Amino acid sequence: MLQLEGFLQALNAGLLLGAHYGLMCVGLSLIFGVMRVINFAHGDFMMVGMYAAFHIFTLLGLGALLGEGAGPYVAALLAAPVLFVLGYLAQRFLVSRVTGTRVGNLEGEGHYAQLILTLGLSLILQSGGQILFGSVPVSVPSELSSEAWELEFAGGALVVFVNQARAWGAVVAVAIVTLLVLLITRSRTGKSLRAAADNVQAALYMGIDVDRAHRLTFGLGVAITAVAGGLLASSYPFTPYVGLEFVIIMYAGVVLGGLGSTVGAFWGGLLIGVIQQCSALLLPTQLQNTAIFAVFLLVVFLRPQGLLGRVSERT
Repeated sequence: MLQLEGFLQALNAGLLLGAHYGLMCVGLSLIFGVMRVINFAHGDFMMVGMYAAFHIFTLLGLGALLGEGAGPYVAALLAAPVLFVLGYLAQRFLVSRVTGTRVGNLEGEGHYAQLILTLGLSLILQSGGQILFGSVPVSVPSELSSEAWELEFAGGALVVFVNQARAWGAVVAVAIVTLLVLLITRSRTGKSLRAAADNVQAALYMGIDVDRAHRLTFGLGVAITAVAGGLLASSYPFTPYVGLEFVIIMYAGVVLGGLGSTVGAFWGGLLIGVIQQCSALLLPTQLQNTAIFAVFLLVVFLRPQGLLGRVSERT
C-alpha cells in the first residue's frame, strides 16, 4: 500500500511538473516548426522571463495588490508581452540574418550559422543576467507553494497531496496551449504561420509576409516559454544560469512529441515530467535525467518521428 501511495504521489507530481515542461516545449516547437531554427538560447529566454515575472511581481506590488495566491500567476502572464517584444526584436535584427529565404543556398541551409548565433546569444543573456541580477537564487513568493490539497482514496487508506501552486500553474499551462492551438488552426494569422512553415516560396506567391510571420513566431514562442518559466518561478529558485537546466529537457520533449507538432511537444514535456518524478522511486536524484534519456532513446529507436510527428517531411 505504501508503494502504491508513493507511486501515485510521484505520478501526480510528474503530471503537474510535466505540464510546465510541456508549455516550455510548445514554445520551442513553435519556433522550430515554422522557422526550422535550432535555438540554443531558448532556455535563457525562459530565464529572462522568470526574472521579468519576479521584478513585475515586486515592482508592481502584486503581492499586496492581489495577494501571494493570484499575484505570481498575473506576474507570469505579464512577463509574456515583455518577452514577446524581446523575441520579436531578436528575430528582426539577429536571427533573421541566418534564417528564411536568404540562407536557402547556404551549406546546411544556414543551420551552422544558426547554431553559432543562438549559442552566442545564450552566452550574452547568461552574462547579462549575471551582471544585472547577480548570482543569488531568487523566487517569486507564493503562499500556494507551501499549500496542498489532500486527496483520499480507498476510504482514506491512500492519501495523495497535490501542491496548489503547481496545480494552478498546470491549469494555466493547459489553457495557454489550448488557446495557441485555436490560434494556429482557426485564425488568419495562424494559417499564415502554417503556410510559411509548409512552403516559404508558395507563401510568398500567395502574398504572405513570411518575414513578419517569422518575427511573430519567434516572439510568440519566446513569450510562451517565458510564461512557463514565470509559473515555475514560484516553486523553483533560479539564477541567470537556470536555462542550462531546462534547454535539454525542452529539446528532448520536442523530439519525443514529434518535431513541428505543437500538441505533441506538450505531451512530450508531460511524459518527461512523469518519467523524472517516477524514476526517483527507483534511482538516486542525480540519475533522474538518465531515465529521461533512456526513454528518449527508446522512443527514437522505435518511432523516429516522435509520438505525434509525421513520417514525411514538409517541402
